This record gives sequence, structure tokens and C-alpha cells, in this order.
Amino acid sequence: MKQRIFMYLFVFSLLLALFMYVNSKRLLEIEKKKIEITTNQIEKYKDSLVTIQDDVLDLSHFNLERNEDAISYFENKGYNVAELMPLIKDELYKLNEAKGQHPIIPYASSEGRRMMINTVKLLNHKWIIADFSDGEFWGELFLTYEITDSNELKFNLVESFLYPFN
Repeated sequence: MKQRIFMYLFVFSLLLALFMYVNSKRLLEIEKKKIEITTNQIEKYKDSLVTIQDDVLDLSHFNLERNEDAISYFENKGYNVAELMPLIKDELYKLNEAKGQHPIIPYASSEGRRMMINTVKLLNHKWIIADFSDGEFWGELFLTYEITDSNELKFNLVESFLYPFN
């Protein structure tokens, strides 16, 4: 009787060890697949990140913040570029508050609305591009700007267009 109990215990232990081995092997394979998938995703994301960084570098080529010559131009005149860029944008946005026709946008707005400058991008120490809209019509502007000797900011419209209304 004692021998049978030991034999049953031995067989039970052997089955339990076999079950644990098979289950562990299956879990290990699942984890290896997860690691492989994650590794592949990380590689894809790294490639995507490099592509996005290249795109950002290309897009920021015409940007005052990355244009060393334009920054040097302002610094040589004694301006702090970090303070000057928001000031220029703010002055352009302030023109949205002017009564009547917008001082820079050469197009009339639709009835009951106002043409307003929405987005401004400083290209360098002389040029700005901006878009405008009244909610129904929209277009873009190419402006030049200068800071006079009396520290007055002057904008000059060079070119503009209004997108066709469909």
C-alpha cells in the first residue's frame, strides 16, 4: 500500500512537472513573440521619428527662429530677438482690431463679418507670410516689415490672394 502511494505521488509529481514545463514553454514563446513585435515597432517608430525630424528641419528652413543671419541682423541693431518676434506678431494681430476695413488685407469681407489675420509666420528679418479669413472667404498675404529708427514697426503688403469661393 505504501509503495502504491509513493508510485501515485511519483506519477502525479511527474505529470505536474510535465504540465509546468509545457505551460512555461508556451508562455516563453508568447513573450518572445511580444518582444519581437515590440522590437519591430520600435524600429518602425525610430525610422518614423528620423523622417519626421527631417521634415521638421526642412519646414523650418524659412523661419526666423532658425535663420542665423536674420537673428544676427536684429542683434547687431541691439534688439532681443526672443522679445522682438512676439512683438512683431502682436502688432500684426492688433491690426485686426482696427475699425472698418482691415488696414492690410485688400479684400472686403462678407456681410456682417470682418477679415482678420489668423496665422503669422516670420520668414526672416524682412518678410512675413500670413493667412486671413472672415469665416467664409480666406486667403494669404506676403508682407515686408521694417523697424524704423524711431522703433516704429511698419508693414508693407507685397502680394495677396483670395482663394476662389466654390
